[in-house]
Amino acid sequence: MAIIHKATVTPSKMTLISTWLDNQSWAGRGCDENLGKYRFDDPEGEVGVEAFLLRRGARLLHIPLTYRGEPLHGYEEHLVGTLEHSTLGTRWVYDGTKDAVAVACFQRALAGEQAQAELEVWQEGRLLERRPQQVLVSSEPETANDADRLIPNGKMLLPRVLGAASEGRRRLRARWGDEQAVVAVLV
Repeated sequence: MAIIHKATVTPSKMTLISTWLDNQSWAGRGCDENLGKYRFDDPEGEVGVEAFLLRRGARLLHIPLTYRGEPLHGYEEHLVGTLEHSTLGTRWVYDGTKDAVAVACFQRALAGEQAQAELEVWQEGRLLERRPQQVLVSSEPETANDADRLIPNGKMLLPRVLGAASEGRRRLRARWGDEQAVVAVLV
């Protein structure tokens, strides 16, 4: 389960993301509309893994992030920025498409070995609520006949700009409201 602390985060995640996107050539321009987000659990319990779905201008963006309690040395070029979390302290936020912990979560999700995290909100050591998911993700094979076939290691595509459904042996589909998009593909 993903533990969400009832806390103040400075700057806000959306402010951090928007500032970072302004410097990414693939992100386009425009106001950012947060459509929803989802999380995966790090099996080691050390790294937060969260993905945002945003509309920026005419583009639909998938922004996987990781939150770490200390800098990830050698990954400075993939640092999105830092946040001050009132419960956890400084969080170093990285581009999840380049962080091995997030990539492994997506690979397991594609293989049907990891579901998205359940969300629990905690404050001062007490469970306050279980929060429903904004975005539901599920793994699906290319065809029904592929459902029982073992998936050998393959190349994973984790697109940031979403569009037409990508072809591949397995897809990770995100659904929110009346919309859906493929957010990861095993080819």
